[in-house]
Amino acid sequence: MADRPAGPAGRRRYASGSGGNGGFGGPRRELGLHIITNQKPVSTFHYLNHLRSHSPMTYTIGCTTTGAIDKHARVESDGFAYRDLNGNGQLDPYEDSRLSTEERIDDLLPRMTLQEKAGLMFQSIIEVGADGDLATATPMSKFSPLVFVHDKLMNHFNILAVKDVRETVRWQNAMQAQAASTRLGIPVTLSSDPRHAFTQNVGAAIAAGVYSQWCENLGLAATRDRELVRGFAEIARSEYSALGIRAALHPTIDLATDGRWARQFNTFGSSEETTTQFLEPYLEGFQGGRLGPQSVACMAKHFPGGGAQKDGEDPHFCYGREQVYPGGNFEQHLAPFRRAVELGVSAMMPYYSLPQGLVRNGVPIEEVGFAFNRQIITGLLREEIGFDGVVCCDWAIINDQKTKGHHHQARAWGVEHLTPVERLAKALDAGVDQFGGEASPELVVEVVESGRIPESRIDVSVRRILRTKFQLGLFDNPFVDEEHAVRTVGCDEFRRAGFEAQCRSMTVLKNADFRGSPALPCSPGSGLRVYAPQISDSHLAPYATPVSSASEADIAILRLAAPWEPRSKYFLEDRYHAGSLAFQDDQLKEITSICETVPTIVDIYLDRPAVIPEIAAVATALVANFGAKHEALLEVVFGQVKPQGRLPFEMSRSMEAVRAAPEDVAGTDDPLFPIGHGLDI
Repeated sequence: MADRPAGPAGRRRYASGSGGNGGFGGPRRELGLHIITNQKPVSTFHYLNHLRSHSPMTYTIGCTTTGAIDKHARVESDGFAYRDLNGNGQLDPYEDSRLSTEERIDDLLPRMTLQEKAGLMFQSIIEVGADGDLATATPMSKFSPLVFVHDKLMNHFNILAVKDVRETVRWQNAMQAQAASTRLGIPVTLSSDPRHAFTQNVGAAIAAGVYSQWCENLGLAATRDRELVRGFAEIARSEYSALGIRAALHPTIDLATDGRWARQFNTFGSSEETTTQFLEPYLEGFQGGRLGPQSVACMAKHFPGGGAQKDGEDPHFCYGREQVYPGGNFEQHLAPFRRAVELGVSAMMPYYSLPQGLVRNGVPIEEVGFAFNRQIITGLLREEIGFDGVVCCDWAIINDQKTKGHHHQARAWGVEHLTPVERLAKALDAGVDQFGGEASPELVVEVVESGRIPESRIDVSVRRILRTKFQLGLFDNPFVDEEHAVRTVGCDEFRRAGFEAQCRSMTVLKNADFRGSPALPCSPGSGLRVYAPQISDSHLAPYATPVSSASEADIAILRLAAPWEPRSKYFLEDRYHAGSLAFQDDQLKEITSICETVPTIVDIYLDRPAVIPEIAAVATALVANFGAKHEALLEVVFGQVKPQGRLPFEMSRSMEAVRAAPEDVAGTDDPLFPIGHGLDI
């Protein structure tokens, strides 16, 4: 293996001995790609029409899919196989999978230097390098994988786009090989934001791409089907783990009580009951009954509930930093998180928001971002609710950063006046274990060496983080099988299940008369002339006769999306659909003109609850979708699949009503369509 590039003035940036680290960067050992298990079959759960089957996959001890010998495999006289992670030629307790998780942590933790502990406490964005490249930094990832692993001693990464399955597997295995070559061989944990639907926003979710494609979580909620949610989670777990992604930065269990909020597409809507009911199948599908080698660990967000944002704005941006409770509904927003803890969720992510005017048990809550708030993290989450998993703060709360030419201020709301090291110390004191979107382990070293934070406090967080790694089986087998991944990710069975969910989640809001009977469903193959400007003729032709204008048509199909106010001043702001929920006058005129020319079926994508009374008045039929391909819509419109959706939030009659409603209370006095509305066809 070639040496990595030297540091400043030609100085190597990692040590060359076999002892502890004198600073960041430690000794590196040569290592081939390898897979070690105790030859236990690895089962992948498949889901279609709520039926499950097992697809066993067994690895060979000491070999990779390419047949490379594991240089750190060692077989004892009794036949027990283990990975010699520190290369000392003997079986150490932390390498022994027969021992309990706590016994293994008890052995590993004292072996770790402060620098190694600090590296464990950061989780940064990373991108798959072209052709498995580990030496090049990308615009979003700041440092190259080699620098992250060997200089920063980091081993938690939030992976962005996955463009090719084979390339990703090879890159993941190469990353694990690099991690295994560090002094103690602590494996990498790859995490992911939601990536199975339609939204493309690197600050919140990634479009499906190579994965099976489903409706957004709002659509899962619209189906009211717990088994469908469980099936989605099992399939997503199978696809994640096939690529080595073992941590999910979801579910988002905020209550979407303010319709203007940009993050609600990830939620289960505005209902506490629905959100709480769907948590169990979601967590069971991803984590299983308990966290283990088959699991993907879930991180619930955004504690203690992120839906009650002042004026519906989002705290990714300085103008949306306040969270308010004018209706006194803090406990309702907290309820899904209480349930998540009862169900054994692995991790929690507090939001950026600072609570404004919040009082609990007669005590005012400090008006600082939740990750800096000891009353919320230690007092409420740890002591009152009893959570002892990992608390990972939302991304980039410590340092100002520059990404793709954009400067963005640290989302350190309420503590903007503090220095980065002071912010980190305050977050640690609040109870945070890990820092998302940051790569500054040297700050942890500084707060310990300066005496601000005792190393024993760092050990508490490191123990929690190591516990998850051990429970997931990453110390025993962090590698994945390329051929299994190709067979699993985006397979036909999974894609069919996702497509069915898209269809079933569609919600019919209106179905007026067309030629003496309800407009939906239409009859396929009846010669119906259809004007559908957003749908290609090739998609439409199997069902009807495409025409090029409304005046030629018997019926029109319009595909719309809920409106938003375009913004681009801040980094990622252009990806967040925020502001008014109503169409502008010129847009309305164009839409209603078509509806008045020919009977029209209007389909609208609801990542937020659009305000559309004018459209509802003139459309012949009105359908809401929560992420659906053209083919899915046509299957519903032409009666091949019955939609079963019910609105997971209300659709208000006016923006005046939206603005007048308390941000923490779902609903307005006279909605256009109430929560739960939906028609059978």
